[in-house]
Amino acid sequence: MKTNIETGRRRYGARQVAQVRLRTVLVHALCIMVFGQASSAVAGYTLPDLIDVAMQYNPALGIAAAQQDAAQAEVTTASTYRNPQVEAVMGPSRYLTPGGQGDKRNWNVGLSQPLEYPWVRDARIAAAQSGTKVAEAGTELIRIELRSRVKNAFYDVIQRKAVLKLVEGDRNLLQQIRERVKLRVDVGEAPRYELIKADTEALAAERDYQSALVRVNEGKAYLRGLLGSSIPIEYDVEGELPMGYGLPSLEALRDQVVHSPHLSRVRAETETAEARLKLEERLRNPGLTLKASVEEDPDLRQMRFGVAIPLPLWDRRQGPIAAASADVRRTLATLNDRELGLRRDMESAYQRYLIAQQQLAAFENGLLSQAESVLKVAEAAYRFGERGILEYMDAQRTFRAVRKDYLAAKFDYVSSMLEIERLLGTELLEVKP
Repeated sequence: MKTNIETGRRRYGARQVAQVRLRTVLVHALCIMVFGQASSAVAGYTLPDLIDVAMQYNPALGIAAAQQDAAQAEVTTASTYRNPQVEAVMGPSRYLTPGGQGDKRNWNVGLSQPLEYPWVRDARIAAAQSGTKVAEAGTELIRIELRSRVKNAFYDVIQRKAVLKLVEGDRNLLQQIRERVKLRVDVGEAPRYELIKADTEALAAERDYQSALVRVNEGKAYLRGLLGSSIPIEYDVEGELPMGYGLPSLEALRDQVVHSPHLSRVRAETETAEARLKLEERLRNPGLTLKASVEEDPDLRQMRFGVAIPLPLWDRRQGPIAAASADVRRTLATLNDRELGLRRDMESAYQRYLIAQQQLAAFENGLLSQAESVLKVAEAAYRFGERGILEYMDAQRTFRAVRKDYLAAKFDYVSSMLEIERLLGTELLEVKP
């Protein structure tokens, strides 16, 4: 009896030890799962976060900043006075007439200072300062272009994720349908061709899911390319399409075209070309050179003061003036062409906006609900055996296509507004922090 009690105690102690060990293993496994999931968590970024990152780390802005510094350096160069020039010469002197006192030395020290006329100097500085305006306009244009591209890429990823979620749900649903069809075929309630059709639809849904997943990764890779290497390779975006915004009338947008940063940069280039033309015209007679010198011979010391003025007799700078004049005509023609192009692109984007708006109204005012109703009727008929699997699959495919078209129309709606926003250089879709 005592032996049995001791044996029971040992078994009970061993059971407790085993339970403690099992709990320890479970706790360790749970910790590994929790911390593993935490370590593999993907960072999520909102649109304001991505725009801030792009403005800090995109290389195009660094290039633009360097160009601004170079343009400012041109102003410093144009404002700098030319250095004076000192000339010193010496050598032996020998009298050629009888009675000289032998060999002696002579020397000459001269100083010359080139000076530009005030109107030439002002024209040179004005041409350099207009170059800074071009650089500033170019930097602002790059900022607007980059901001628009980041917003468009961000909303493209959002739209692709919505499609991925849609096709993932379709894949799961079709897999469930396939299992139900297989069960009915196994028990003899349905012909085998229904299982073949269900397998085909499930494979097509799996293919669509994999394709949508690749498209999401592709969109995220393009977006990361706009941001540089400041964000990790594996990341996610958080947000939704801004469907609560609209555009003003086409006439109001036409009036805003003249204020587009695209035209502002070309206008700055035109001002620069005109300033360079004025400079080339005034460089026909750029300035003068003041001279002073002291010369000493063995028996004579002389001091001279003078001025040297170039005479535009042979070189009247016809070539540089003609080239600068042609550059002015080129920039004016470019300005007119760019304005026409902006108006054309803006009106084309506005028409796409109207088309997308009409499509959204059609989807939201009945097309989506009708497709869903047809699907529900087909599903109920299939469950009660009134319709076959083919009719149900066709209704499911139609409903899936309608939802995809609806997502595409939503993105077209936003994309057309982003295009007009980029062309006009104004924020039509506000980015909220």
